[in-house]
Amino acid sequence: MKIMSRDFTRTEKILIAVLTLILLGLFYYQFVEKTVRQSITNAQSEAQMLQTELDAAQARLAAAQGIKNSMDALEASGQKSWMGSYNNSKAEVAFLNTILADTLQYSVTFSNVTRAGDQIRRSFTLEYRTDSYASAHEIMARLCQSHDRCIVSDASCAMENDGTVVVRQAATFYETMVGGTPDAGLPADSAAANS
Repeated sequence: MKIMSRDFTRTEKILIAVLTLILLGLFYYQFVEKTVRQSITNAQSEAQMLQTELDAAQARLAAAQGIKNSMDALEASGQKSWMGSYNNSKAEVAFLNTILADTLQYSVTFSNVTRAGDQIRRSFTLEYRTDSYASAHEIMARLCQSHDRCIVSDASCAMENDGTVVVRQAATFYETMVGGTPDAGLPADSAAANS
């Protein structure tokens, strides 16, 4: 049984060939060209994302290297300090007694300890008398360059009629809760209370 009994004409053959080429072109465009272009676009997008991450990582590395260089420079200059663990007050008082031993008279008054997260601040005021500006300067320098982290926030210096020099300073010792043992003197965390 023969269903198609006639041959295609030349025009029909050309039309079928053109239709076949169009179908092959559509198939190629849909399944090859679009897929390859999408893959290229995805690869370019991923490469751009990776480049952004690389730039961010290089910036972090440069910042970390800058911090390390600063720390190395501080250590080389002898100005490196550290934050002792809470409660480092005995060592701090011993340090103050040591640097103030050569004064004519001194008094130290500690205020309340404050806490923000793991950072503890032990503020104090200091008043002492020396026989010269040079010895007062020496004490100030030793306080600022102490092994324990200490920041002087205010200082005044005056010469009395008898030639002695009176110095008044406000400063803060910094400690950390890392490695410290909480006790009854430890205040509440103000950072946690504020958030």
